[in-house]
Amino acid sequence: MLSKKTMNMAYGLGASVVILGALFKLTHFEIGFLNGSVLLSIGLITEALIFGISAFEKPEEDYDWARVYPQLKGRSASTTPETPEGLLSKRIDSLLNEAKVDADLMKRLAQSIENFEQLAKQIQPSVEALGQTEKYAQELAKTTEHLQSLQQMYASQVETNTQKTNLDKELAEQTALLQSQLVPLVENIKGLNEVYSGMLSALKK
Repeated sequence: MLSKKTMNMAYGLGASVVILGALFKLTHFEIGFLNGSVLLSIGLITEALIFGISAFEKPEEDYDWARVYPQLKGRSASTTPETPEGLLSKRIDSLLNEAKVDADLMKRLAQSIENFEQLAKQIQPSVEALGQTEKYAQELAKTTEHLQSLQQMYASQVETNTQKTNLDKELAEQTALLQSQLVPLVENIKGLNEVYSGMLSALKK
């Protein structure tokens, strides 16, 4: 079986080869046939062999040092180490004493918290009323926008009706002018008919 010193040296050499293989792999560095993959394989195989051999090593003996040093027996029996919870509790008590935090101060603090809670309950209706006011303002703004839209539609309709009235008035004026011009034309046509009738009567005689 290999000595402990030899095993430690083998551990170190195997780990060194693995590290070099990883470095060669990352930097894509090669020395002849030695590249990252080869060095990693050699290093990992070496480590695997070392761990396999170490599995068959004889475990170290656990010596009872109390036989050599009898005073250790009394210390282990009489001395009980404090738990982390006990140390934390002592530390908190020490900090509270240094800050002069006593029962009276804690009572006043609790009373202040209770007063603050009561004040918050009193303020809550005001906050709710404020929320309702904001909601009413939003609804009023929406209604105002709707009324403005209706006003614009009404103004557009009035403008359209005005234009239509002006158009009807202009059409009536043009119709009246046309009628006034048609009256002389009808009279002229009537006169021509009379002349034409007279000529026909004269030709028949």
